[in-house]
Amino acid sequence: QDYYGKELQKLEDLKTNACVASARPLPKAVRDALDCVHEEVVARYYGCGLVIPECLTSRRILDLGSGSGRDCYLLSQLVGERGHVTGIDMTEGQVWCGDGASFCPSSILPLSFPSSSQVQVAKKHIPYHMDKFGYRKPNVEFLQGYMEKLGDAGLADESYDIVVSNCVINLAPDKRAVLREAYRVLKPGGEMYFSDIYASQRLSEAVRKHRVLWGECLAGALYWKDLYSIAEEVGFRPPCLVTASPITIGDKELEGIIGDCHFVSATFRLFKVLSSSRAGPGQVIYNGGIVGHERELVFDANFTFKEGEVVDVDAEMAAILRSSRFAEEFLIRDGGANAATPQGCC
Repeated sequence: QDYYGKELQKLEDLKTNACVASARPLPKAVRDALDCVHEEVVARYYGCGLVIPECLTSRRILDLGSGSGRDCYLLSQLVGERGHVTGIDMTEGQVWCGDGASFCPSSILPLSFPSSSQVQVAKKHIPYHMDKFGYRKPNVEFLQGYMEKLGDAGLADESYDIVVSNCVINLAPDKRAVLREAYRVLKPGGEMYFSDIYASQRLSEAVRKHRVLWGECLAGALYWKDLYSIAEEVGFRPPCLVTASPITIGDKELEGIIGDCHFVSATFRLFKVLSSSRAGPGQVIYNGGIVGHERELVFDANFTFKEGEVVDVDAEMAAILRSSRFAEEFLIRDGGANAATPQGCC
């Protein structure tokens, strides 16, 4: 609380670029949606991350570590009045860092706003946003709780289409529990779409206990190979890397503590694909028309689908497309050559 509330008064106070890493440009629909979010919600959001997957209309979405609710109110517009967004956050007054996009407030904790918890700020602005969006009833809710214990907050099995998270899993002591809970609340074919910080090796005790490195979202970073093993153990299919950006350390003392370890800000997709949906490789044709991706869908670092173009996909991607919300966006047939083997983010 001291680090975020007292030491960081502006973005220039950061020792790394973990919270300001850039990513691919945002679709116009997302940029327009951001313009409709209340200024206090935006100002109280520490960092620049947005985790907005595609094909969201009428979906149910859970945001882990929702803070003041910025991403939830963005998603609220994209799912529409018939969709639903739940934000859950453990913090009383804290604001965590995000990563992956290009929007940054000029001040992290502006003095013009009174002190209140992040969840309180998010809840306070529900009527404002529903009126601005033209919704007759709220399609968003905010809960206080732990992402490792979603059941304690009343979140049922198989109740969400998508789980999103923006640079908060690195702050969770039990990352396996976070992924296990996300898997539990996802419907079959559901997706976890999340950005976070990853390390090129397992971190030393000195790094893991360093106060500033915790504040900079590095001390809790997961060794990227451990993400793959934990995801498989929990039940997800192998992670699909979307984007990755190197993190730079702008402090000599911290560089000495970190040593030869390297960090990246990366966005991954994890899918809950049931055994009955798995088959061999296939050939797929993107129908086009997803809002913001009408002509081309950059699905991950290995697969880009252009409207009307035949693409050979491996068995994993074929199973994901068959079982997920993307099934109606593609023509899918069995067969085809094996596609490229996915690569790790580091």
